[in-house]
Amino acid sequence: MDVCLLIKQRLLELGLEQRDLAAAAEVTESYISQLLTRKKAPPAVERTDVYDRMNDFLKLPKGKLAAMVEAQRREQLKKKLADPPAPLFKEVREFVIRKCKPQKQELIRDIFEKQAFGELERLVTQKLLDVTKRVSREELKNENWLRTLGKLHDRSYQEMRGVILEFLDTDVFNVTPEHCAAFIAPLIADWDMHLDSFEMHVALNPQLTSRHELQFRFVEIPGGQRATQEPGFAEFRSTAKLSGDASEAEIEFLSSLRFTHQRPTPLYYYRELQNLRDPLHFADRSNSDLPKSRDAEGEEKRMQIDSRKSAIHRWSQNKKKSPADAKSQNGESRTRDSQSRKSQGHQSSTGAKAASGRKKRGRKDVN
Repeated sequence: MDVCLLIKQRLLELGLEQRDLAAAAEVTESYISQLLTRKKAPPAVERTDVYDRMNDFLKLPKGKLAAMVEAQRREQLKKKLADPPAPLFKEVREFVIRKCKPQKQELIRDIFEKQAFGELERLVTQKLLDVTKRVSREELKNENWLRTLGKLHDRSYQEMRGVILEFLDTDVFNVTPEHCAAFIAPLIADWDMHLDSFEMHVALNPQLTSRHELQFRFVEIPGGQRATQEPGFAEFRSTAKLSGDASEAEIEFLSSLRFTHQRPTPLYYYRELQNLRDPLHFADRSNSDLPKSRDAEGEEKRMQIDSRKSAIHRWSQNKKKSPADAKSQNGESRTRDSQSRKSQGHQSSTGAKAASGRKKRGRKDVN
């Protein structure tokens, strides 16, 4: 039994309809209908949360739908690899070229048109696809972002979720003009490539993404330097207590660290992650980077950081003093204490004598 038949059977057994399943999965009823009639291929398991939602709604064993989809996709992939790659749609090529820097558009067009689907065209299209997929995957659970993107195409929140799920499942051989219009056009501002080094720069739309620019390049790795993932980093990633709250940018930085001789442990990567988040480890931002106004909470944090800096500075200055200086300071302190005690004793004695004299004068006056 395949995925579509199983879903239909469970809906029938539970007395539910496709619109109920669509509401549970937060997609449109049209998307569910196309999925069950095989007009749409089931999206990849690792790219969506729709199977977990459907699995719970249909009261199936945990991971049942995901396992079936994974097996079904493997079979389809075997068949697809046996066929030669087809050229891109002409409209997709036009989208890619229009997003190129204006001064290089004609040169890129000439290169693309020499072959139906040449290496450079595949490389550029794949990178643009990877970038837009990454942004879409990060924002999939952001309802405000989905609604903002939906307004650009006059689509609802549920419709945009369905479109993104389908887009995340596409590849460079199957990308369509609709995918380009929905994602590449609004998310990519422009791109450029140095044809001598194949270094590629992709500028993103700052109104729809928090990233501004991405760079891709071929990097030479010195002999003896490992290009594979460090075992300690792999263990760090697999341990939720260590890396569970790490952002994609932080993970990307940690994965870029290279070591020649020593092999770091998972604890090293965890401490490096905390170092990244500690404002004391980085220079102060320029005035242009600072917010124009600070709220009370932000000002309090700034004062706490300044206080910590001052304490660290005092500690480091005290630590630098030699033992002789410390002994001299202790001697001076003892001398000051001794002088203080003598002064206090002298003052006490003088006060006692004065009091005795006053008593004697008082007796004489009485007599």
